[in-house]
Amino acid sequence: MSTPRMVKCVKLGRELPGLPRPPYPGELGKRIYENVSQQAWNMWMDQALLIINHYGLSMVDPRATEVMMQQAELFFFGESDAKPEGWTPEGAVEE
Repeated sequence: MSTPRMVKCVKLGRELPGLPRPPYPGELGKRIYENVSQQAWNMWMDQALLIINHYGLSMVDPRATEVMMQQAELFFFGESDAKPEGWTPEGAVEE
């Protein structure tokens, strides 16, 4: 059994096991692979689902893929935990 590849996670700020391979093609996939832990990637999967559902995105639409790539970059390398505009948690009362 091999030792997991460790990365200094840009999202969580500590040394953690990294992803087994780049999650996306291109430069963003490479940046995520080199700088994001598996734990932070799992957090992104929850955020991605929230974004897809909130905006009703279809991942067969190239524009939706572009939106998700931009959101992933913001989540990991930008102002991070921002929720979609107008989003409220299920069961929360809007004021």
